[in-house]
Amino acid sequence: MTEANISDEAQSVLDEIEEQDIDFLRLQFTDILGTVKNVSIPAEQAEKAFTEGIYFDGSSINGFVRIQESDMRLEPDPTTFAVLPWRNSEKVTSARLICNVHDTSSGQPFVGDPRGVLKDALARANDLGYTVNAGPEPEFFLFEEDENGNATTEFADNGGYFDLAPKDLAQDVRGDIIYGLEEMGFEVEASHHEVAEGQHEIDFKYDDALTTADNIVTFRSVVRAIAAQHDLHATFMPKPIPRINGSGMHTHLSLFTEDGDNAFHDEDDEFSLSETAKQFLAGILDHAPALAAVTNPTVNSYKRLVPGYEAPVYIAWSDVNRSALIRKPAARVPAASRIEARFPDPSCNSYLALAALIQAGLDGIERELDCPDPIRENIYEFDEQKREEYGIGTLPTNLGEAVEALEDDEVIMDALGPHVSEKFVEAKSQEFSEYLVEVSEWELDRYLEKF
Repeated sequence: MTEANISDEAQSVLDEIEEQDIDFLRLQFTDILGTVKNVSIPAEQAEKAFTEGIYFDGSSINGFVRIQESDMRLEPDPTTFAVLPWRNSEKVTSARLICNVHDTSSGQPFVGDPRGVLKDALARANDLGYTVNAGPEPEFFLFEEDENGNATTEFADNGGYFDLAPKDLAQDVRGDIIYGLEEMGFEVEASHHEVAEGQHEIDFKYDDALTTADNIVTFRSVVRAIAAQHDLHATFMPKPIPRINGSGMHTHLSLFTEDGDNAFHDEDDEFSLSETAKQFLAGILDHAPALAAVTNPTVNSYKRLVPGYEAPVYIAWSDVNRSALIRKPAARVPAASRIEARFPDPSCNSYLALAALIQAGLDGIERELDCPDPIRENIYEFDEQKREEYGIGTLPTNLGEAVEALEDDEVIMDALGPHVSEKFVEAKSQEFSEYLVEVSEWELDRYLEKF
């Protein structure tokens, strides 16, 4: 192929590959469950990747296609190019590109590509005159590894919320993670020890929703890779340790108009929220039970979503407390007006989770849903009668209930698309069924000798 077939963005990447003496390119994409997949190619194949794509067997990817429909093509997005901030033992330099997945038979974007599902949601927002910004707050735990390099649940430190050394012994690890993220183009805004021992949070600047979803995928990879360099295991499992706080991924959302104005801001409103913002918020509340299957997609997610550990389970919103599902953060300037969905956790597929949240909110706008009044009391202290009086529902209590709610919600099923929704429900139903037949250590400890 000649340079005439290369876009300016792709040519810029090719130039940088040469300047930085890159040895290998990792072409990344995710399966329906959010697991990062990777095809590594020599850097000399970069031009071919941009002009022809890279072919792979889609039948081996969870939730993609059947064996008789297996040929798929990766088309790298040049805007996602980043040099990986670590080298292997042979000092080989690698860079990554996040890819869109295409169906080779039709030449069209593959309907089972989670990144494509998010693009569809953003196209709908664009049709309504909006762009979507998102800002995540992913939490994670750092645990010791054993002598064989396997993960344990031994804390890497015994710090608490906002602690400093000597209790926060992992601050050097966080520092290295931040340096790595910044090398990959992240603008890190804050980092700190979280509430639980061994728990941490690193916040990076909001961006358009697609870039944010890409960044979440990259963030998890960087955190785990750099933690491993310190002989630590980083996990985004929502609740690895019982009876302490779990890890969430609070997600800030806002819409902007074509003129660049924040569609969520209204300076005359008591909460500085526009009617558009309130309708969007109402849409998320209305679809919350179904959303949970996507934003909290594991059996373990529902060990975090229990009262008493700062995780929201009540379908309500507030501007002053954190016991509600959605919070309106204080905003110093109009551009910062936003809502914060507090229930997602970092085990989710970031593309599907953002797509579902956005589609739920847009449904609220299109249906002009009325937003309920905010709850300014601590909902954790409400009894069932008072919650009924206030009309406050709860999220599903387990993955099985969440999947049932998803199947009953046409809007969120449509948001995922027929292919992804079918494969997602199938995988999550199987996961929950497998969980139900397992016998836990808790059961053995409690019943084995008693009965």
